[in-house]
Amino acid sequence: MAEAADTTTPTPTDRTEALAGELFAGANAALTLFSVYLGTRLGLYDALAAAGAQTPGELADRTGTDERYVREWLEHQTVSKILTVDDERAAAGERRYSLPEAHEPVLVDRDSLYYLAPLARAGAGLVGPLDDIVDAYRTGEGVPFADYGANLHEGQAAMNRPAFLHLLGEAWLPSISDVHERLSAESPARVADIGCGHGWSSIGVARAYPNVRVDGYDLDEASIEAAKKNAEAYGVADRVSFEVRDASDPALEGKYDLVTAFECVHDMADPVGALTTMRRLANGEGTVVVMDERVGDEFTADAGEIEQFLYGCSVFHCLPVGRVGEHSAATGTVMRTETLRGYAEEAGFGTFEVLPIENEFWRFYRMEA
Repeated sequence: MAEAADTTTPTPTDRTEALAGELFAGANAALTLFSVYLGTRLGLYDALAAAGAQTPGELADRTGTDERYVREWLEHQTVSKILTVDDERAAAGERRYSLPEAHEPVLVDRDSLYYLAPLARAGAGLVGPLDDIVDAYRTGEGVPFADYGANLHEGQAAMNRPAFLHLLGEAWLPSISDVHERLSAESPARVADIGCGHGWSSIGVARAYPNVRVDGYDLDEASIEAAKKNAEAYGVADRVSFEVRDASDPALEGKYDLVTAFECVHDMADPVGALTTMRRLANGEGTVVVMDERVGDEFTADAGEIEQFLYGCSVFHCLPVGRVGEHSAATGTVMRTETLRGYAEEAGFGTFEVLPIENEFWRFYRMEA
């Protein structure tokens, strides 16, 4: 006989205990995330992947760190199910710890699409200027992008790097047939990459299409310096240039076959102005492609984990950054399709299309004058 379904309504005490449990779990997860920050910044995961099982002393010697601190970190990583231990009953200094092979794509393989270790660094950066964020909530002002420092900027760039170096040129752009054809032509196509950051999107385009020339523009000097070094390291500096420059400069108008903006429009104080600039940069037959977060069509309390995460990013970073300036649109990370469509129409685009590119995190838009 089938059991009757449990229709018991949760009591206020049940809900109180559930929220308390969720907050504790969240704090536990946050501490685990920041322990990953330590593991990546100190090279502990790399050393474990390269040399296999090690005692705390061996790992400390190999990484130039303190044995007692490393032992505490190893024990925490093990109870967090990130590392394994050969014999947990051995003396503390004699236990040998390993990084499971299945965890390497997430923690040490910088080219893997599963590589999420930089999320820990980005997470640290999100709350870096926390006191300034508190003040911003009181005053309504913004927090400059530069104030979030290297943790946020380098963590975000490292997370996006695998997709930009692989999926961008191997899947995303090739799926836009006419754009792919123009980029593949013998006559060099010109591409403008707006908000290029550390340059991985620009480099990804150049690597996939040997004849294109890419100009990356960003207003953050540290990001542009990093982008230049990355282009040199990947051997495309002869076809990819980076500038700290306002792309609205009239001298740039009409020069480009393709204008891109990857994960940056929602951060802009004036997205309509930025899109207007992109429209002007494209020549008469040019195309603008914007990639931004894939979110629901409307607000709902049951939006799911990804949108919850994006709201968290918005609370601490994207909304404060986007409110720098006198007339901010205050978009925030959760920029829904109709919001961007409205910006595009106001910017003078005649066509606006959601591209049929499937990705769990990103939605792609095509715009033309």
